[in-house]
Amino acid sequence: MSLLQTVRTAAGPRMEMSRSARPAIDLVLPVPGDVRGLPAGTQFQRDSLDVGEAIVVRAPEGEAIGLVPAFECTDEDDSAVPEITVLSWSVYSLPGGPAPDHLDLGDAEYALRSAVRSAAEALGSLQPIPGCEDPRTLVEELLQAGSLHRIPDHAPDRALRVLSTAAHVDAIIAVSAGPTPIATQSAAEEQIADAAMRPLATVVRAARTAAVSAILQSAWN
Repeated sequence: MSLLQTVRTAAGPRMEMSRSARPAIDLVLPVPGDVRGLPAGTQFQRDSLDVGEAIVVRAPEGEAIGLVPAFECTDEDDSAVPEITVLSWSVYSLPGGPAPDHLDLGDAEYALRSAVRSAAEALGSLQPIPGCEDPRTLVEELLQAGSLHRIPDHAPDRALRVLSTAAHVDAIIAVSAGPTPIATQSAAEEQIADAAMRPLATVVRAARTAAVSAILQSAWN
C-alpha cells in the first residue's frame, strides 16, 4: 500500500488529461554498456544496473522517482530451485527529464522476428554434444516457469505477442549460455553461437520495454 501511494503521488493528481500531459511509467532494463533511461552518475543508476531492471515514474510537471526491486529467495535446500519469498522496492528521487523513446510495437515485433531468424540460421549449423540434455526441453521448462505472471485484460494483443516471443528468445539465450548449452564442439563454433546470441539480448530488452509501454498506455484508454 505504501508503494502504491508513492507511485500515485509521483504521478500527480488524477484528472482528464491529454496524452502529452499524462504521467509516464517506464520499464528500464539496463546492462553494462546500455543504461538508456537512467540519470547518469546517480545511485539509482548504479543500483538499477546491479539488478538489471527498474521503473521510472515521471509526473507531467517533470518530477520523477525511480523504483528498484530487491528479491529474497529460499535457499534451505540446495537441490531445489530457489523461490522468491519477498519482493521489496527502494524508491529514489530523480532529476526531471523527458521519458525515453521506445520502439513502436510493430517495429519491435519485426526486429524480434528478424533477429530470431538470423540466429536460427547461424545456430542451425552447430551440432550438440552427445549426452547433453535436449535444449528444446530446457527452453520449455524456462517458459513454463516464467508464465505465471498475470497480464492485465486491457493489454493489446500485439503487446502480448511481443512479450511471448521475447520470452521464448530469452529462454533460448539462457539455455545457450548455461552449463548444458546448445553445445558446440570447437572454439570457432562457440564464437559463431556467441555472435548469434549477443544481438538478441538487446532486441529482447527493446521489445519488452516497448510491449510494457504499450500495455501501460492502453490502461489510459
